[in-house]
Amino acid sequence: MHTGVQLLGVKKTMIVIENLKPQLVWKHFDEIRKIPHCSKHEEKIREYIENFGKQQGLPVKTDKLGNIVLTKPASPGMEKKPIVVLQGHMDMVCEKNSDVTHDFSKNPIQLKINGDIMTADGTTLGADNGIGVAISLAILEDSSLQLGPLEALFTVDEETGLTGAFAMANDMLKGRIMLNLDSEDFGVVTVGCAGGGDSKLELPVKKQPTDKSREAVQVTVAGLRGGHSGVDIHEQRGNAVKILARLLWKTATKHGVIISDIHGGDKHNAIPREATALVLVKDQKSFSADIKTEAQAILEEIKPIDPKFTVETKSVEMQANQLDALSTQNVINLLHGVPHGVHLKNYDIPDLVETSTNLAKVEVQDNNVFIHLSSRSSVLSALQDMRDRIHAIASLANAKVSEEQPYPGWKPNLKSDILNLSKKVFKDMYGEMPKV
Repeated sequence: MHTGVQLLGVKKTMIVIENLKPQLVWKHFDEIRKIPHCSKHEEKIREYIENFGKQQGLPVKTDKLGNIVLTKPASPGMEKKPIVVLQGHMDMVCEKNSDVTHDFSKNPIQLKINGDIMTADGTTLGADNGIGVAISLAILEDSSLQLGPLEALFTVDEETGLTGAFAMANDMLKGRIMLNLDSEDFGVVTVGCAGGGDSKLELPVKKQPTDKSREAVQVTVAGLRGGHSGVDIHEQRGNAVKILARLLWKTATKHGVIISDIHGGDKHNAIPREATALVLVKDQKSFSADIKTEAQAILEEIKPIDPKFTVETKSVEMQANQLDALSTQNVINLLHGVPHGVHLKNYDIPDLVETSTNLAKVEVQDNNVFIHLSSRSSVLSALQDMRDRIHAIASLANAKVSEEQPYPGWKPNLKSDILNLSKKVFKDMYGEMPKV
């Protein structure tokens, strides 16, 4: 159980939010967490930002994708300062635990406070990038600040492919200095970023009527922390799909495992927290015992990072169809064989992940099993090599591979004037240099 204060009602939440500083930032964040804004469904938060701009008397510019720019003129005497762009994205990753009832299209995010940490109750919080949007709106609203001219850019659909950023109209911005407010950790200035690209595998499978002489068992992996594949991958958190594949691979031959259904994961950039397989076995009791033994071994491996990891087996009703033996073998081998996690670290910057892959999702649809992986690297050639490796492994199982155009990396410039100024301001405020 998560300890701390659970804020179940809006009224109770508002009391806590109103006490947080800076008040304008948290006022806007509290409004944002009430507004549905899953990726590709940013209509209501876009309306909120546009209405805010009009209420503040700020020029509002939009493009055909739904990106928004609000412009704030310079304070008197600061008109000659360069334009600074504040940037954040309007969408959030919408994920919830399977036992949580929550409709992201209408329900506000329910908050928890534990000490000085705010989290959500069984769902994603939306702080990525709701807090960045809230900071921009607070700066635009605060009339006490003495500032040069500002442009606040709010992009759409960042989480599922940087759609808004890729196709933004060329005339949306005038500024050439941008502060991206999509960072993760206090005291850290990010000056570069990995590029990335997805690999979608389509594995043909054959189905046949279910063998009623066997026993149907549901295997469920749960209790994992999950996380963001670009932020948390270095922590080696458990991946529910990979763990489920390992359990099935370990027990397949001895127990004659046949898959009836398998699914796990959701978003391409989220490390799967839960995964489930419906399988047919010769002896449910013996199979469950071996699953339990392997699960205990896995727990001992990942306990420092995922102490709440669980595996449950239970007898269930049979489905009408099952995969045949060869299809089952191909699915288990492919899921167990494809990469997940850190592949390479940077040679120049200690502990910086250079190349990684997230095994994000698996599901059965008709006569195909679909597997979704998302790879990242700050080196374009290494990114392509990782995707080529996935392609090569998939070909061994005769799976089709589709790849979208990768998005580019962002090469660091450690001599940047705005970086040097940011470091100086941070030290003046907090008495120490930020981590770059």
